[in-house]
Amino acid sequence: MMFTYSSGVLVLLVSLFAVVLARSIRIVPQASAGIVERLGRYHKTLGAGLAIIIPFIDRLRPLIDLRERVVSFPPQPVITEDNLVVSIDTVIYFQVTDPKSATYEIENYIQGIEQLTVTTLRNVVGGLDLEATLTSRDSINAALRGVLDDATGKWGVRVNRVELKAIDPPPSVQESMEKQMRAERDKRAVILTAEGEKQSQILTAEGARQAEILRADGDAQAAVLRAEGEAAAIKKVFGAVHEANPDEKVLAYQYLQQLPAIANGTASKIWVIPAELSGAAEQIVKAFKK
Repeated sequence: MMFTYSSGVLVLLVSLFAVVLARSIRIVPQASAGIVERLGRYHKTLGAGLAIIIPFIDRLRPLIDLRERVVSFPPQPVITEDNLVVSIDTVIYFQVTDPKSATYEIENYIQGIEQLTVTTLRNVVGGLDLEATLTSRDSINAALRGVLDDATGKWGVRVNRVELKAIDPPPSVQESMEKQMRAERDKRAVILTAEGEKQSQILTAEGARQAEILRADGDAQAAVLRAEGEAAAIKKVFGAVHEANPDEKVLAYQYLQQLPAIANGTASKIWVIPAELSGAAEQIVKAFKK
């Protein structure tokens, strides 16, 4: 009986020691931190690695993730300056920098960031109209980040980035914007078509003008060349006649040879026989008599 009683006590002591040892040893993962409270008060912050605490006196609170976290908040209705309700989705990138402040300065820092984001977003967008809201994402992001970073600093949280994931205007406004965009596209298409036709007409007129100029230059050059050729031919004929020194009989004969050509002219229906024709005829008769 004594052996059995002693064995039971030994087993109880070993079990108690195992429980105490298990409650004394804590392993904190990388990029995590643990808050240790001793008798209900803050004692220390445990970093990554193996740590020893006093069981039943020290208490390790739930570990805090020190990595950068991304939280997407549900769409929030926001009224713009021109009294239109838009739905805005936000994404917050934040990181816990002081585990103690994140534990004791605020009950739930994620919920606090969400509510602060909603109120700040309403203040910022409330001073902008719809068009400015849709085209000023960077300025809205910067304003949100500045306000959130200042407010969350005492919570031991640093807000790294704030992004507006979506800005959705009311369905009626979306339909009006789509109609306006289609009208603008149709207008640009009509303007481009008109500009193309205008350029085409200008190029066609310019081509016709250049063609007329080239044609006129060609006609002028041709006329000059014809005149020069006729002048050269007359000069050559006159020189040949002058060198041949023909008598009156030859001239009279050539004169008679040209009469039919003169008679066939279409420029005039009346032609006059020159007075020298009788003299030329007499010279021809005399030549044949000889």
